[in-house]
Amino acid sequence: MADRVHPMKMQESATPDAPENPRSTASSTTCSLPVRKPTPAPGTYVVQVPKDVILRQPPPGNAHLAKVYARRATCRRSRCCLCLAWLVALLFLLAIAAGVLYLVFRPRAPRYTVDDLSISSFNLSAATLSPVFDVAVRADNQRNKKVGIYYGDGSDITAAYDGVTLCEGKWPAFYQPPRNETVFVTELRGTGLRLAAEVEQALTAAQRQGKVPLEVSVKVPVRVKFGAVRSWTIKVKVRCEVTVDGLRENAVILSRDCSVKVKKVLGFLGL
Repeated sequence: MADRVHPMKMQESATPDAPENPRSTASSTTCSLPVRKPTPAPGTYVVQVPKDVILRQPPPGNAHLAKVYARRATCRRSRCCLCLAWLVALLFLLAIAAGVLYLVFRPRAPRYTVDDLSISSFNLSAATLSPVFDVAVRADNQRNKKVGIYYGDGSDITAAYDGVTLCEGKWPAFYQPPRNETVFVTELRGTGLRLAAEVEQALTAAQRQGKVPLEVSVKVPVRVKFGAVRSWTIKVKVRCEVTVDGLRENAVILSRDCSVKVKKVLGFLGL
């Protein structure tokens, strides 16, 4: 008997067999789905940007302002450079003018001395002192042949012992022409002065020895006249170390030494 041939089922042949490797099927299925990005939670975030990016690349909206600010900074630098150049030129011209004044006028600082000193109302046994000093000062401007001096208001003269001020007064205001020597007397007064015990003892001992050292200090504003030109007001300081034989009227001056200091702005002129 001939063998029977059984026809194959079309449905089974049309349907593919189940895959032997299930992992490959799962991976192909996963790749076909769209990938969703995680949504950040609401909140505040800090974004760090390099410093050079901020300075070199301003935001588009502020680019015009950045150019304006840069232009202004350039203008300021130019103005500063111009002002500095003018200042240097001015100082150079002043130095030249000072040199010309020095060569033409040859200014010299005047000499000052204390010629006489009379002391009254100085009683060390009293509870309070009110001394009166009559000081004769000699201002010698004979060394200057073309330079005059204006002594202005606002001066101050003091007489002191061992740093303790005894009395005060004023320097008179006047004009001293070139090649001139002027002697004037000014009064210095002290009121209600109380000396410390050690100062009183030292002053009493010095008077017994017949040698009382005193300090006469002067501060006076002056203006220097170079021909028809006057300088600005400067401060002149005079300090005299004077030793007298006693605190009395018509005291005898045993020694004197005066020094002069002028503001440095005219020091290069020899004053």
